[in-house]
Amino acid sequence: AVLTDTRAGMTTEERLAALESLVAGQSTLLAAQNETILELADHHGGVDSGDTAWILTSTALVLMMTIPGLALFYGGMARAPNVLNTVMQSFAITCEVTILWFAIGYSLAFGEGNNAFIGGSERFWLIGDPNNNGKAMFPSTVHPATENIPEAVFMMYQCTFAVITPALICGSSAERMKFESVLVFVAFWHLLVYCPIAHWEWHSEGFLHKAGTLDFAGGDVVHISSGVAGLVCAIMVGRREGFGSQELPPHNVLLTFMGASLLWVGWFGFNAGSAIGANGTAGFAMLTTHIAASVAGVTWMAVEWYIKKKPSLLGLVSGAVMGLVMITPGSGFVDQTGAFFIGLIGGVLGYFSIQLKHYLGFDDALDAFGVHGIGGIVGGILTGFFANPEVSGESGAFYGNGMQVALQLYGIVVVAAWSGVVTAILLKGIDMTLGLRVSTEHEQQGLDFSIHGENIPGAGGGEIEMQKAPVKVITVGNTESLPNLNQVAPSP
Repeated sequence: AVLTDTRAGMTTEERLAALESLVAGQSTLLAAQNETILELADHHGGVDSGDTAWILTSTALVLMMTIPGLALFYGGMARAPNVLNTVMQSFAITCEVTILWFAIGYSLAFGEGNNAFIGGSERFWLIGDPNNNGKAMFPSTVHPATENIPEAVFMMYQCTFAVITPALICGSSAERMKFESVLVFVAFWHLLVYCPIAHWEWHSEGFLHKAGTLDFAGGDVVHISSGVAGLVCAIMVGRREGFGSQELPPHNVLLTFMGASLLWVGWFGFNAGSAIGANGTAGFAMLTTHIAASVAGVTWMAVEWYIKKKPSLLGLVSGAVMGLVMITPGSGFVDQTGAFFIGLIGGVLGYFSIQLKHYLGFDDALDAFGVHGIGGIVGGILTGFFANPEVSGESGAFYGNGMQVALQLYGIVVVAAWSGVVTAILLKGIDMTLGLRVSTEHEQQGLDFSIHGENIPGAGGGEIEMQKAPVKVITVGNTESLPNLNQVAPSP
């Protein structure tokens, strides 16, 4: 309007001056608007909507890893009369640990205190102890370590990690441990093992974090802690009836395939979500996760094909899961080359690691230790070699920092020792009170029917009770060849 209004009798120079004044005014207005936006961002803790959306999505993905992912993965490998018991453990643990996490566990792991070993009561029940810097959690609350997302989102995301970890342990003691003993064990194990280890590794004041150990998404916290606990469970609960003397094959590999597929997709939330933001680190963690899983799956299949002359679906999906486990600690630290070699090593290692139980005599029923324990340990060590400073600023032995391998070993030994010792103590206490193992009769009958009173039709197990009723039989002639109708046919 300034340039075209000729009625004002303005010269070209006057019009240009007026235009410059108008632009300057607009600039001042935009600057004021930007200041207002920054003040609002500071007021709300710098919450980023994109980061929040990604962590919300990742939370759903990681929860899906347990229910139904892990439940199907384990359920398919269990024998038919124990399927419902196996999947019910995953579901029940999800409910149980969620309650413990918001009531106590979250505060023990991520409380705002400066203790190197355990959090405080600042977040008990998400309200906190008012005598110990307690602050109630509301939609606008942020955690000091993750100010880009609401604290409720961070708490829920970490809850899904707390849920899947003890559920992994159940694979080692499947098909013979009392259900009530499982629940009691998980409650104490969550509070005494998982929460302290999560604090050591992932809290800014944790002593392993300060020492410099690298665990991007749970190699130590999730896989080593659960794998070692699974080994102790397998030894202390004892072998299944028939282990070592007869085949105990999985009843439905298709369920295991579906479970592994859900685990793979969910693992993107597990690893890429651990960047706690929608950023380049998340994208690269997703890339390395996918590469490692793919390479490990193909490698396991190739090894099995060479040795047994036949590739199996169970071997292929087990290899992919082994690759996912091994890349977990380094997913945000290694590049694509590191991910490739971690997957390659994982495929070969995984095939032979699950054979250890046959040579050493422990019954790791669904290979929780063989995959998660050994995979977590070797993956953590390899992170110390392959960590690339161009990815996250952390250097491994192949980039001039040999000390990182020693730090990785330090973290692994501490976590494995703590998990193993506390697990043994808990199991001993439970064995002396509730007992660990079901009776031989219940084990032979199948836990679905003997413990839960239900089973899958046609899956076997259980007794079909038929009530005998007197029958009046009228016969004519020779009756010697007629069957005794008061005898009940045996159940199938």
